[in-house]
Amino acid sequence: MANKRRFQFLLLMAVFTIATCGLIYELIAGALASYLLGDSVRQFSYTIGTYMFAMGIGSYFSKFIEKKLLKRFVEIEILIGIVGGISSTLLFLLFQQGSYFQVVLYFLLGLTGILVGMEIPILMRILKDKVEFRQLVANIFTFDYIGALLASILFPVVLVPKLGLISTSIVFGIINIVVGLLLIYLFRKELKDTFILTFKSIVAFSGLCILLFFNKEVLDYSERNLYNGSIVYSHTTPYQKIVLTNQGADFQLYLNNNLQFDTKDEYRYHECLVHPVMGFAASVEKVLILGGGDGLAAREVLKYDEVKFVTLVDLDEGMTQLFAKNPRLMAYNKQSLTNPKMEVINQDAFLWVKNNKTKYDVVIIDFPDPTNYSIGKLYTNYFYECLKQSLKSESVVSIQTTSPFTAPNAYWCINATISAIYPEVRAYHVYVPSFGEWGFNLFSNDPKQSFRYVKRRMDNLKFYDYQFESYTDFKKDMLPASELEINRLDNQVLVRYFEEDWSKLRE
Repeated sequence: MANKRRFQFLLLMAVFTIATCGLIYELIAGALASYLLGDSVRQFSYTIGTYMFAMGIGSYFSKFIEKKLLKRFVEIEILIGIVGGISSTLLFLLFQQGSYFQVVLYFLLGLTGILVGMEIPILMRILKDKVEFRQLVANIFTFDYIGALLASILFPVVLVPKLGLISTSIVFGIINIVVGLLLIYLFRKELKDTFILTFKSIVAFSGLCILLFFNKEVLDYSERNLYNGSIVYSHTTPYQKIVLTNQGADFQLYLNNNLQFDTKDEYRYHECLVHPVMGFAASVEKVLILGGGDGLAAREVLKYDEVKFVTLVDLDEGMTQLFAKNPRLMAYNKQSLTNPKMEVINQDAFLWVKNNKTKYDVVIIDFPDPTNYSIGKLYTNYFYECLKQSLKSESVVSIQTTSPFTAPNAYWCINATISAIYPEVRAYHVYVPSFGEWGFNLFSNDPKQSFRYVKRRMDNLKFYDYQFESYTDFKKDMLPASELEINRLDNQVLVRYFEEDWSKLRE
């Protein structure tokens, strides 16, 4: 009786491991797809759908396995460890090859799903004569769902920040192999001839251990091919992958492989984001910066002696800590994030704005482009409506609004959304060599704000010349092709516009 219970328990623990590892592989595939292809909601949706469909196929084909069920169960466990363990390494090596990347991504995801889908039906057949059916089904699915919950918690909180995506998949592949080896040892009498199984497991285990040992070299190689400059810093936070590269005397910051700035010309972007709004504002004593975790917009704000207090709200503590502690980067932002006037809050700006009651004279919004729905919500009419409670009657806001040349529909969608909420809105743009034509918008809830009269100027700027009207001229190729919808929280049409604009550029 004791042996029977031990038999059941060990196999159910194998189910727990299968569920945990399987979901980890699924999450890794989704994260890598969103890094390369953008639109995290779409990529995770496709990933989950593909994985679940593949599990269904695996469940169907499991009925054709009729003999040596325990041996087949162990073989599948080992195979899952191999496929899952090498998946992130292969995907990173193919990171630059968009079409190949997608083929390999969905092949590995589908294969993993098929193998995982085969295991539970096989296990139920192994245990059907040893456990009452009602108890069997309840126990198997209980362990399966608990394993899935554990994986979903560990992945963003522990695994990605501490191990990274490559090491995580290899480690969980090794766990799969170790479970296979334990099953071989503990059920050696039932399995009988275990030499071949043990040999396969040891080879797979050794291969994954070697891959884990050299995973840094694999990551370095893939990233060298992905970025133009030499990588001087690379870190994955729970929210994004941060990479800092170096070319000559200049540094480049990439978030999820998208260039955020190049130190050779970032001053053009940040001067045009900050100084027009600071010049037109009635007062600049209290300034709010949403996004801008690099501290470069804050650097420009702090040039004004009138500024008494700055609140910077950025979701990613990993980002703000990097730019507050790295000596190279502190030299560029002039230690703005550690300035006594500065308060840094690491929180979702959407929730913070919704709950904030403090009034500010100037608001500067420096969010990433709306590549997915989690960012797109920060460009909705709901967000701009909530922002009103952070504004005084004469407050002025500036916001980066992507490229009017590359993504004209997205740019003017943002402009139309703001115009639906605020009476005074002005669109303008500037040429930044690293990005091309780049767009911004100024807006205010004060109908008397005409954005004509400059109230203060900052001397010795590198680029901005206070000739604001010269930045407001848009040629025909920067105008939208048709009338645009405004971006609402329930439709996120902006993300579609942005994706369509960039798709045309890639054609």
